[in-house]
Amino acid sequence: MKPLHSLGVTEIGAAYREGTLTPPRLLRHLLDRIERLDQRVHAFIQVDAEAAMLAAEAAGAEIARGRARGPLHGIPVGIKDIIDVAGLPTTCHSRILLGNVAATDATVVARLRAAGAIIIGKLSTHEFALGGPAFDLPFPPARNPWNTDHHPGGSSSGSGAGLAAGLFPLALGTDTGGSVRNPASQCGIVGLKPTYGLVSRRGVFPLAFTLDHVGPMARRAEDAALLLQAIAGHDALDPGSVPAPLLRATGAGIAGLRVGFVRHFHETDMPADPEVAAALERAAALLSAEGAIVRDVTLPSLNDFAAVNRAILHAEAYAIHAPWLRDRPGDYAQLTRSSLLTGAFLTADDYIQAQRARGWMIERVEQALDEVDVLLTASSMDPPARIEDAAEVARTYPRQARTPFNVTGHPALAMMAGLSSGGLPLSVQFAAGYFQEARLLDLAAAFERVAALPSCGMLEEE
Repeated sequence: MKPLHSLGVTEIGAAYREGTLTPPRLLRHLLDRIERLDQRVHAFIQVDAEAAMLAAEAAGAEIARGRARGPLHGIPVGIKDIIDVAGLPTTCHSRILLGNVAATDATVVARLRAAGAIIIGKLSTHEFALGGPAFDLPFPPARNPWNTDHHPGGSSSGSGAGLAAGLFPLALGTDTGGSVRNPASQCGIVGLKPTYGLVSRRGVFPLAFTLDHVGPMARRAEDAALLLQAIAGHDALDPGSVPAPLLRATGAGIAGLRVGFVRHFHETDMPADPEVAAALERAAALLSAEGAIVRDVTLPSLNDFAAVNRAILHAEAYAIHAPWLRDRPGDYAQLTRSSLLTGAFLTADDYIQAQRARGWMIERVEQALDEVDVLLTASSMDPPARIEDAAEVARTYPRQARTPFNVTGHPALAMMAGLSSGGLPLSVQFAAGYFQEARLLDLAAAFERVAALPSCGMLEEE
């Protein structure tokens, strides 16, 4: 039998039904693993062991009585620490919010509880989901389990690192400029940014109101799909939430799929590391060999997308943080403070012109998706940098192709595409039309099957 910490959601559910595993036994295994290994990974800000065990025992009793609620019943889930969990602090990895105990669950957490999931604890993030790995904060930054000398991506860094280390099978992250997909790329997992408005953000500390998304993170596409099904849906109390169609598997597979390869993102707009470029070519060739119709498509320049994202993000983030920046500037990490203060120098004209350009970019992506079913692009342009090499982190962090789909609000998924010569994950990104998450997840599951991807880099115990 596979190690318990490497099991997927469907495998865990089958073991529960067969009586070969119980939620308390799985949780005890994971808590023991966290105690041994998280001092090296730093995925957690707080492990909520006592409440999680009570939930596991309750789930086990319900399942034993034949009252299983669904595929997430008894499944541990880690929560990024900008998402409220009632009774636990939402610190956003910052001194500013130490002791900020949430009174109620965020909508996504309430939906997880209703599905029977077990909330295992709060996970590391970049401070307020911005900046990068910082060493001048109350909690250490998360590290990459494939090699703990390296950066796990962010800002949902604890979510990606904990999944890749085998500390939990599912996690929630948030994505404003790529923060679900960056750790997915760097840690070799699956991360999906849903369509804007598909998943409620009520109870999630905002970074940029018109760019923020909550998304599922898992070690495989099937598990990400199950997590998304549990958290998606209209929330009348979230003004950004939209009624959306039910998520249904397309069953289309790869054969006949029309794939638009956005080569210029990584070939001319922002030239990628040769190993990343080669992995993207292999992904395109594999899809073609499986019957997909792959052709090049052109979108607006990646640099133009990035400029629009930056203007909107920094303006909206500064509006949120301006009072603390005036009264408590020293309580931010230097990296976060510098990034937030960028917004102080943006004008109303800058913001409005960025929003106008955004509309044109949406039109261009929609036009491309009239001709193809999915887009294939780079995610990260480089393998993970060494986390303590500040210059290299600063150089590689913005070298990515994720922000276009925050600007446009289209769903986008990042996943492993192979390993670098240094044994670190390489990645690919797929994007699709609004509310076409099922198509992306079906494609990702098919790609997993045919690409013979290496197993997730579980941290070895010393």
